[in-house]
Amino acid sequence: MATQPEVPVATVAAEPAVPSLVDRYFTRWYKADVKGKPCEDHCILQHSNRICVITLAGSHPVLQSGKTIKSISYQISTNCSRLQNKVSGKFKRGAQFLTELAPLCKIYCSDGEEYTISSCVRGRLMEVNENILHKPSILQEKPSTEGYIAVVLPKFEESKSITEGLLTQKQYEEVVVKRTRAATSTS
Repeated sequence: MATQPEVPVATVAAEPAVPSLVDRYFTRWYKADVKGKPCEDHCILQHSNRICVITLAGSHPVLQSGKTIKSISYQISTNCSRLQNKVSGKFKRGAQFLTELAPLCKIYCSDGEEYTISSCVRGRLMEVNENILHKPSILQEKPSTEGYIAVVLPKFEESKSITEGLLTQKQYEEVVVKRTRAATSTS
């Protein structure tokens, strides 16, 4: 029986990691402290075709604190449900129009905490992720892929300006480091 030659560990480690689908095709933008609430950060994944996928940033309390999500609701008010969004045709007729601060959904945790997730970009709501309603844990397990919140299509004229007011990956990492330092210095 032939044996496989051993591959040195150094050789395996030297191979570059293959970037994920998200890293390859999307640019990450961040909105820190949404609506003035500390650490409630959102991540906007912008594709080259200008579509934006709204997700939670890694430092959001739902992902950080080991919280358990009890439920997620796209019912924003008595008259407005993001689940009622019906888009059709080339010009995306019927899509709900969102402002930067428009609420997309509410996340209810088992400890009684409630988090409202905002759009962070102006545009038309293309779809919401109904899978997280049935299995809220995927929001925590795979926030950038299967656990996304919604897909928003900005107006063509505004597609270049939507990133104004958003942070790049590097700027966001600096904000998180400053937060961590401030938290450890007060302790």
